Amino acid sequence: MLRLRTHPFSGGRCLLAAGARSSHRRAGTSRKKGPTPPLPPPSPPNPPKKPTPFTFLGVTWHDSYSWMSNFEDPVAMRHMDVYMEQEEKYTEAVLIASGADRFQRKLMIEMAPRMAADLCTPPVKLGPWLYYRRAEEGKQFHVLCRRSAALHQEFISYSEPSVGFDFQSGRRIEQKLVDYNQEAERFGGCSYEERSEVSPDHHFIAYTMYDKEKDSFTLCVRDLTTGMLCDKPQADRVANLSWAMNGKALLYTVTDNDKRPYRIFCSILGSNKDDILIFEESKDNAVVEIRNTKDFQFITVNIFSNNSSKVFLINAADPFSGMTLVWECEPYVHCIVEHHQGWLYLFTDAARGGEAVDYHYLLRRAAKDYDSRNWESFLLEDLGVNIVDIDFCETHMVLILKEGKLFRLCSIPLPLSVDGKGPVRLSALQPCFLPLPEHACQIMPGPNYDYHSSIMRFIISSPVMPDATVDYNLTNGKWHIVQQHNILHERTRTLYGPAAISDTKEAPVSKGVGSHDHPHGSDGMWNELTEFYVCEYLEVPSNNEVLVPLTIIYSRKHKHENSPALLHGYGAYGELLDKRWKSEFKSLLDRGWVIAYADVRGGGGGGKKWHNDGKRSRKQNSIIDYISCADFLVQEGIVQENKLAGWGCGAGGLLVASALNSRPDLFKAAVLKVPFLDVCNTLLHPVLPLTPADYEEFGYPFEVEDFLAIRKYSPYDNIQKDVPYPAVLVTSSLNTRFGIWEAAKWVAKVRELTVYDPQRPILFNLTADIVEESKYLEAKECALEAAFLIKMVSES
Repeated sequence: MLRLRTHPFSGGRCLLAAGARSSHRRAGTSRKKGPTPPLPPPSPPNPPKKPTPFTFLGVTWHDSYSWMSNFEDPVAMRHMDVYMEQEEKYTEAVLIASGADRFQRKLMIEMAPRMAADLCTPPVKLGPWLYYRRAEEGKQFHVLCRRSAALHQEFISYSEPSVGFDFQSGRRIEQKLVDYNQEAERFGGCSYEERSEVSPDHHFIAYTMYDKEKDSFTLCVRDLTTGMLCDKPQADRVANLSWAMNGKALLYTVTDNDKRPYRIFCSILGSNKDDILIFEESKDNAVVEIRNTKDFQFITVNIFSNNSSKVFLINAADPFSGMTLVWECEPYVHCIVEHHQGWLYLFTDAARGGEAVDYHYLLRRAAKDYDSRNWESFLLEDLGVNIVDIDFCETHMVLILKEGKLFRLCSIPLPLSVDGKGPVRLSALQPCFLPLPEHACQIMPGPNYDYHSSIMRFIISSPVMPDATVDYNLTNGKWHIVQQHNILHERTRTLYGPAAISDTKEAPVSKGVGSHDHPHGSDGMWNELTEFYVCEYLEVPSNNEVLVPLTIIYSRKHKHENSPALLHGYGAYGELLDKRWKSEFKSLLDRGWVIAYADVRGGGGGGKKWHNDGKRSRKQNSIIDYISCADFLVQEGIVQENKLAGWGCGAGGLLVASALNSRPDLFKAAVLKVPFLDVCNTLLHPVLPLTPADYEEFGYPFEVEDFLAIRKYSPYDNIQKDVPYPAVLVTSSLNTRFGIWEAAKWVAKVRELTVYDPQRPILFNLTADIVEESKYLEAKECALEAAFLIKMVSES
């Protein structure tokens, strides 16, 4: 909610009770006062119903709330404003009546210290400089700074005011580059940055800031010598950035009115000439993306369309020399090209020999060979081992692998010694398997900008460990944790400089895939929470077709039999379900809750086929998988019957809401965050721009098979009539990909069609624009969700 007000009757009720007690005492009676009668449950809002018929492909339906998305109708928008205010007051009244408002404040006190932002990000080495973002006392937003890497040993702590000044030499050792508090003043109080790139010569920084009035990202280029903004380039609707000519030129893409990147411009810094258009994509269904290779030798141009996926190269030394096609394959395929010492490396999941594959693989070719078909395989695939991601530096290539349920991190020395030998096994490339915690669930490459450094950074995540930022020295196998939040002591574990050196460990070298000497496990350095919380992996049969991975976490202090539980799901875009440790869940775990994650079809982690089996006309598989996991938790006694709650965000909200439609009896409550609910109407009549990937994921409504499938799974179109639904908290924002009318329409229709039960309220909470910008607002929202769940599930 935007604001929590004091209940209008609370003060009067307290005064009346105090007066009654006083009069009883004066009368000399000793009779005890009875309990205060509970407040009557508030009545939910009842927005206007204006049934509007829609007919498509021979199917006719009526939508009573389509007016909520009609921005061109001022009367409808006035109704919408009134309705939003009514929803705010209703949610507020329900929380007060249930005591959830007080409980929210208690939980917020618990959560806020655990969710406190770090004073500074870990410094990133780029050439002779260390770049980092740090907080300033009394300011809302961070400041981007840099200092000489030679002073790293003096870099003790960011929490002291003297951090930016060397008192012995009497000189400043920190340079402020971008103050995002000042940027907020320029952009109407909003300070949201999407892209930022430092030039290779360290003289400029280019970054894009969100302009709320224009609803787009504005390009800014700042001279790091003077600290002043450059007069040009100046552009709106900027999507990507890449440097050329060693920092003398900047390439950037701009979007059309539908937010589709389609043009590439080149700006010569210091020149008075207009920026030059070097490419324009005329096809409405094509998207253009650009990026620098790690060595800044080339700029890759990816063009994705309904017909194909293409990769072009631009020579960064001469950006006007044209684009060279180096790869072309079927549409909607992941393809990343990198350059290393005269070789181009391709990481893709495109079809091989005309046959679709279920995994990513690596190819390479000589950079001077301009025949885009002349790619060669150098690595034989090992059965059961998939390459998840890849990163390069001058001396090594690092592979993020998944072997069964285990993630692995493997470094390979470069250049490869496979010339003329054909493809070889990974074990022949002198791999070094780097240490990971036992329950690693996600490995993300860090900002490894320094191509010439053999130290690479990765963010390691686990369901039972706060995220760890780890630097691995690939030449000697040593590693240390640069930053990790210690949730038990409410602090950050490691400082920078000499304090960090004591944490350095020697990495055990493991060679050969499939061996049992994986460098996993806890040696006390990972700050894992396995002493207090258990992480288990289960497999759930779904529809007699597949086994769905199910991860559960619970406290060792509480038995996980017949507990309340929160089941997470996503299942879209082939993305991994976020199973990282979240500090706000500690409040649920310590109260005996089980946190569960269902890796349903449509998501990532199970290969390309796993994703394809849960999208478009097969989207129903995702919903079946989620319900199977929910049923399993109850039937196996892990969760007490009638004590299960669901949680989904974005496309995950679609998944959970569809499960509620299919099995409302299975859930006691649910939280839907900025959910995608009105799928059919949104895909047919988008109010906000959609990308080709959105249609590829949820279906093309102009194709009969997809249209019928959408009508079958769309949460808004499949609400059961005259059936009790669980309590639901729906949150949305004025600044999300899915408009607030999606949530508002679903909430109104559920209340209209289902059996009303004041003990199972359907609540709509409108949050601030960008909650993630404020740890206070983030803690407040998390506390509201937890208070709602505990009151509706545990205490009901």
